[in-house]
Amino acid sequence: MDSLFALSLTTAIFCGIWSALSSSLGLIAWAGFAGCTSFFAAGGKSKGFKKAILTNLSGVFWAMISIKICQYIEIEHIGAITTAVITFIMCIQAKIKFLDFIPGTFIGSVSTFAASGNWKAVALALILGGILGYICESTGIWLFEVLNKKDNTK
Repeated sequence: MDSLFALSLTTAIFCGIWSALSSSLGLIAWAGFAGCTSFFAAGGKSKGFKKAILTNLSGVFWAMISIKICQYIEIEHIGAITTAVITFIMCIQAKIKFLDFIPGTFIGSVSTFAASGNWKAVALALILGGILGYICESTGIWLFEVLNKKDNTK
């Protein structure tokens, strides 16, 4: 079994479990998958986990700022103006090392908008999704190593 097969197998198992459990626990399943995707896209391992979580939550924050501005300021094109300003901020914050995974910020933001501003549910699902990704990766590595060690002892 090669490493990609091992990772694919453990990812399939744990994502299936997430899919089954998340809805029954009242969690947003797709937002969890967004968090899991962020984990892998950020490079995986503990560094990717930190980057994914921090940038996802940053995106949630910026989406809520945008939503609140649009709720309280009633001028023409406020949505477009807010989008432009917040988009700039979400990109430029990448100058800060721990916020330099721009796609993670956009994943958090878009997820918040898609959930109609339910930021608490989105934040929780994104964090759990990051944990899901970490579990998928670490168990895939473990499975590969266990099976590879067995093959080398023959």
